[in-house]
Amino acid sequence: MKSAGGKLLCVVGPTACGKTTLGVLLAQRWNGEVVSADSMQIYKGMTIGTAAPTEAEMGGVPHHMIAVADPAEQWSAARYAQEAIPVIDGILARGKLPILVGGTGLWIDAVVRGHGFAAGHAGGAVRRELERRLAEEGIAPLLQELREVDPAAAARLHPADEKRILRALEVYRETGKTITAHNQETGALPPRYNALWIGLQFQNREDMRRLIDLRVERMVSAGLLDEVRALLGRGLPPGATALQAIGYKEFLSVLEGRATEAEALEEVKLRSRQYAKRQLTWLRRNSAIHWIFWEKERDFARALQISTEILSAAGVS
Repeated sequence: MKSAGGKLLCVVGPTACGKTTLGVLLAQRWNGEVVSADSMQIYKGMTIGTAAPTEAEMGGVPHHMIAVADPAEQWSAARYAQEAIPVIDGILARGKLPILVGGTGLWIDAVVRGHGFAAGHAGGAVRRELERRLAEEGIAPLLQELREVDPAAAARLHPADEKRILRALEVYRETGKTITAHNQETGALPPRYNALWIGLQFQNREDMRRLIDLRVERMVSAGLLDEVRALLGRGLPPGATALQAIGYKEFLSVLEGRATEAEALEEVKLRSRQYAKRQLTWLRRNSAIHWIFWEKERDFARALQISTEILSAAGVS
């Protein structure tokens, strides 16, 4: 895959840190367009629980990859990259700056690398057979099978990481090549984009927790329960991937009579804080990120100034 040769700005960070706002400010300042990299904002009809930006919050800036998928679909990082890369290349072709904004680290990395993924069809016949075996036999026999064909992957993956164990077996069965071999081949290739990274996080974790809790309370007040009810009303099965997202899963329990609204609210707060911690763990491995640390409140004027200095130093004009 040929390099697009253009600069790509990535604005990353945990949930509720202000990525959407900073992305818009940077797009306004640098003649850019925003590409969402959120694994749940891609779904239609899920604006409240995913904190998708409203038209007013977009500030007149074109936004892409929001509400582009049916909630019944299951998207992977590979599918997202396949759809997002042409969008980014189109922005570059128009002479504008693409700004990838989101907290789904795996998806962002997939776009920046841009080398495609090992073949294998999630939801295909091979995957269904592996999932049937998982349900009937548990993960131990499948992990043993992976040890025999790809010992490096088996040693790398935790026995509880069922999704990636199935994926590694799926790739081998469908291609005859291990996922370890594929990763080694693509790892040697240069990234598709010249990415600049700006990260947002709070200096004090308690301030992040406070803001996450406040965001969840606002989502519930805005009608999260009604949004879940509307998705079910359109025929979305309760087991759909979209309804396993934080917020949707907990309020689905309310509609099914397994939890009260108050219990669901507290559970969403807890799960959101845990997710933010996982996001930071993933992102902190990336030494290229220029981190901007918030104090008690988010100072977007200061963040814009720091970001502008970073972009200017990198030769963005």
